[in-house]
Amino acid sequence: MHLLQPHLHSRRAFLRRTGQLALTGTALPFALNLATIGEAAAFDATDYKALVCVFMYGGNDYANTVVAYDNPNYNLYSTIRNGGAGQTAGGIALARSALTPTLLTPTTALANGRQYALHPAMTGLAGLFNAGQAAVQMNVGPLVEPLTKAQYSGADRTAYPLPPKLFSHNDQQSIWQSSSPEGSTVGWGGNMGDLALSSNSTSLFTCINATGNAVFLAGDNALSYQVSSSGAVPIQGVKNNVYNSAAVKTALSSLVQQNRFHTLENEYNKVTARSIGAEVQVSSALSGVTLKTPFPAGNSLADQLKVVARLIGARTAMGTKRQVFLVSIGGFDLHDNLIAQQPTLLGKVSDAMTSFYNATVELGVANKVTAFTASDFGRTLASNGDGSDHGWGSHHLMVGGAVNGAAFYGTPPPISVGSTAAPEDQWHVGQGRLLPRTAVDQYAATLAKWFGVSDTDMMGVLPNIKRFGSTSGRLDYPVDLGFMKP
Repeated sequence: MHLLQPHLHSRRAFLRRTGQLALTGTALPFALNLATIGEAAAFDATDYKALVCVFMYGGNDYANTVVAYDNPNYNLYSTIRNGGAGQTAGGIALARSALTPTLLTPTTALANGRQYALHPAMTGLAGLFNAGQAAVQMNVGPLVEPLTKAQYSGADRTAYPLPPKLFSHNDQQSIWQSSSPEGSTVGWGGNMGDLALSSNSTSLFTCINATGNAVFLAGDNALSYQVSSSGAVPIQGVKNNVYNSAAVKTALSSLVQQNRFHTLENEYNKVTARSIGAEVQVSSALSGVTLKTPFPAGNSLADQLKVVARLIGARTAMGTKRQVFLVSIGGFDLHDNLIAQQPTLLGKVSDAMTSFYNATVELGVANKVTAFTASDFGRTLASNGDGSDHGWGSHHLMVGGAVNGAAFYGTPPPISVGSTAAPEDQWHVGQGRLLPRTAVDQYAATLAKWFGVSDTDMMGVLPNIKRFGSTSGRLDYPVDLGFMKP
């Protein structure tokens, strides 16, 4: 088995905590999901950097997100997706004329005249790409090691392992976030957090989740501190009167924080007290941050990214120099109604990420904060009638002042459903499902290197990375994809 097994890696074994508090209280909120304090870390940051994962749950349709635009490839795309005559919309194909406002103009043109546009609803991100603040990574997805079509189709899973339970939502979400299927307890965002804990005077705020539980931010020592779109999540019975009684609030506050003789009760109350203290610290820090940048209303992803921006603005008051964040938006499992529903979803992604980038400019940290997209999987290029089915590889966006923008990374895949013996068949595993030519591990390693993870620590964050790059002899699968500035 080639999957993430942290207990087998020496640094991770060294960093593992000797015990974890497993108690939770039904009367207390998820604010109690706190990291332990004072663990070892691999680097001490002197500047500030943050990574923000924007996860699109459900499996985003790649072909209508980063869309073939040059005439030959648009025509292939339109034919496969049942487009209308004269390059008009039809089936699940977008009209070519609708793509002109979001045409991407890279600094260096792609080979063979290839051109792409973003979905027409993504004008904001198209503008950032063309201005040099965003880039596209082509055909990235989970791989255990480099894989050809013949190896995928063969029976030797020992020599050529596949990511487990391909095309399964829950498992591929977990594989993206942790390199292991559903049930994994450690993610690569949390692994980076483990290394960064000592860089932050309040290590509790190293990994912050604005969207709910997910394995991405779970480390051996770093656990995700969860916030709502409004900020820190309080224990209401401690923060506000209970039954309109200040006396009851005072009594409850005392009960859940006082020292106890029973060891487990005492530890539970210590965690509760820490949660209360953290809520006070976060609320106080956020009170000093006012953003002028407008964020779109009625957009839950924008609400999440706005609180992330405010938390970044409060970084000095919170004592943080390295942070990893998670935000998300759902609804991308569009087997049906792709044309009707994807524009709203992608519009929300584009508007929210554009506002977030603008907020980092306002805060003076645009080159210190990088946001990147992720999703369960891409989808089939072939239409199922009104939508597309589960796929594998997909195209993703990286946004920030430190991104080597206005560029495509990786090789553009042929527009094909992979149903022939032609060379383009080697890129697909049926119905136009992309066989990834870039592993999530490579994508993550490029971000981790910019964040400050050293080469020697990289395998502790991403154990499968040893199967890529020069150490594997596969130089066509580099560890650093080049989309981040030094």
